[in-house]
Amino acid sequence: MEWRVDHFGALTDTRAVLDTAHALARLLGPVPLLVTCRTVSEGGAADLGPDAYGELLSALASSGAADLLDVEHRRAGDVVAAVVATAGRHGVAVVASEHDFEATPPATELVRRLRDMQDAGADVAKIAVMPRTRADVLALLDATREMTEEYADIPVITMSMGPLGVVTRLAGHLFGSAATFASAGAASAPGQVEVEDLRAVLEVLDHASR
Repeated sequence: MEWRVDHFGALTDTRAVLDTAHALARLLGPVPLLVTCRTVSEGGAADLGPDAYGELLSALASSGAADLLDVEHRRAGDVVAAVVATAGRHGVAVVASEHDFEATPPATELVRRLRDMQDAGADVAKIAVMPRTRADVLALLDATREMTEEYADIPVITMSMGPLGVVTRLAGHLFGSAATFASAGAASAPGQVEVEDLRAVLEVLDHASR
C-alpha cells in the first residue's frame, strides 16, 4: 500500500506525519507500506525545499513505520545520499523515482537514468514518463527490457502515463517491470486504473501465459 503523504493536511508537522504512518502500519499488518512524498516538480502536492524534504524523509526512514520509502532521484545529490544512508541503517528499502510529465526520453536515456538510480544505492528504480506517440510507449517498454536483461541488479518499475500508456500499467511485467500502481478511489497519476480492474487484467494475462 502506498501512502501519498504529500496530500496529508499536516505535512509540515513531522510528529503528525510519523504518528499517522505508525497508525497506517498497524492497520495494514503484514502488508508493506510505501511512503511517498511527491513534490510539485514531480507532479505531486508537496511544496518543500531540499532541506525540509530531506529531513521529513529521513524522519520517516528512521521511524520504523515505513517498509519502503520513495526518494525523488532528481533532488539535490547530498539530500538523496543522506536519505538513502538513513534508510539503509534502518532496513527501509529505497524506491528511487523520477517522473517526466512532458515527454518520453529515448530508450538509451531511460536506461541511463535507471542505471544511475541503481548506482546511487536504490533498492528499486522507478521511472514514469508521458508518451506523445505510440513509439514513445514502445521506447519505454524496450528500455525496461534492456535494463532488466542487461544491467539490473535490483527490481525496476516503469510506466508510461496517460491513456496512451495504460498498456504499460497492465502488461509492463511482461517486459521486466516488477510492479504496477492502481488506485483505490481517485487516481494519483494520469492513466492509473482502479485496483479491481487491474487485478482482473493481471489474472487474465497470468492465465494466458501458463
